[in-house]
Amino acid sequence: MPTRPRVLLADDHAGVVRALSRLLSLECDVVSTVSDGREVAKTAHALQPVVVVVDLNLPNVNGLDACREISANSPRAPVIIISGMFDHDVAQAARTAGAAAAFDKAAMGDQLVAAIKEAWRATAAT
Repeated sequence: MPTRPRVLLADDHAGVVRALSRLLSLECDVVSTVSDGREVAKTAHALQPVVVVVDLNLPNVNGLDACREISANSPRAPVIIISGMFDHDVAQAARTAGAAAAFDKAAMGDQLVAAIKEAWRATAAT
């Protein structure tokens, strides 16, 4: 078993990808980043990350649809939805789509890392 969670990061904003990659790399292995919603499930299937962090508003396929596809095809890879326009409706939609958690991009930091580790531990226990 890896000593750190393997994470796939999907976001179409280069600055967010850089910031999240730096943050996550302190305690996780970011195995890849993608910026197009069509690539998320395919990349998750190919790389087998233990957690997938997906922006809600990706081009071509939104984060909720990507979450549904990953949950159907790679159920052992929990999805965490992130959004710059986070509210109760986004959180509810993420849960309905099968996400393990959802966070506001502006306020996630340590909470995101903790959620990734929790999902990783839960996956390892099954």
